Amino acid sequence: MTNTMTVDFHSLSFEQAIAHCQALLAQVDQQQITDGDLETAIGQLVATENGARGFFVTFLTANNFPLADQPTQPVLNALHTAPATVGELLVKNLAMSAAMVVHHQRNADRESAQGSAQVCRRSQTLIQSLQLPGIAEKLTELERSLNGEGEYQGFLTRWGYDDEQKQAIYAALHSLIST
Repeated sequence: MTNTMTVDFHSLSFEQAIAHCQALLAQVDQQQITDGDLETAIGQLVATENGARGFFVTFLTANNFPLADQPTQPVLNALHTAPATVGELLVKNLAMSAAMVVHHQRNADRESAQGSAQVCRRSQTLIQSLQLPGIAEKLTELERSLNGEGEYQGFLTRWGYDDEQKQAIYAALHSLIST
């Protein structure tokens, strides 16, 4: 297993962050890590852009991993340590996963559609559970961007989401905005 004490988190590549997070989740699954060490390790990961991206790619897509569906307080505490990065990535993961459900459904790829729906649900759960400063504004900006006028317009354009995918994104964020 990866020892979090010997990792230079600031020099981790995206791929290395994914590998580190996979090892970390294996430790969780095998009950080989304390809550305190888990909180520290996740906090160190999300302190950098590559670490945070690698964490979310791994955490949100992990199969048969109850911690991702019902994050514990140590996970939430760790994510609170980097609110700007975490908030931004959660909003983008919400949008991307909602749009990908539509994409996979069009291609009759039921398994991938279910995986994207799981990432979307997990992103929603984390957004609701964390209540990070600025997250409501980011969600509102995403909604504005879906109408062609917000700061996420470039993000939506870059990924080429069509009207049906944008409707799926809106549906995914609607319950978060109205709460």
